[in-house]
Amino acid sequence: MIHLGLDTCVVIDFLNDRKPFSREVAELFELSQNGKAKLYITALSYNNTYYIIRKLTNHQSAIKILRNLHMISETVETDETAIHDSLNAGYSDFEDAVTIHSMMNNKKISGFVTRNTKDFKKSKIPVMTPHQALGLFKV
Repeated sequence: MIHLGLDTCVVIDFLNDRKPFSREVAELFELSQNGKAKLYITALSYNNTYYIIRKLTNHQSAIKILRNLHMISETVETDETAIHDSLNAGYSDFEDAVTIHSMMNNKKISGFVTRNTKDFKKSKIPVMTPHQALGLFKV
């Protein structure tokens, strides 16, 4: 089983079916449901995802969507170490720093999936696009 962290942008792609990006992310979630992958999302991503979905729907619908997301993924903690490391990492986007440092602190996670790979050049775990992540499952 491959353990992958997901950036907020790919989660929102999946949940809002943002074409053409959603197809490959949906394949990752399908691999997760088939027991071939475990997908991780930070608590911060839940906040940001709620904000976006709430604008497109309503509170009740957004909560229902997040409940379903919670059932098919794992939540990564953001702790003191992640915040400390993020503050000192030199990222131009603090949210990105918190996300990747939270993922790096979880030793099960072997890669991070985002559409914005250039934003995570300082990551100590491999950063890949959804397309690249799907390549991990091709034998």
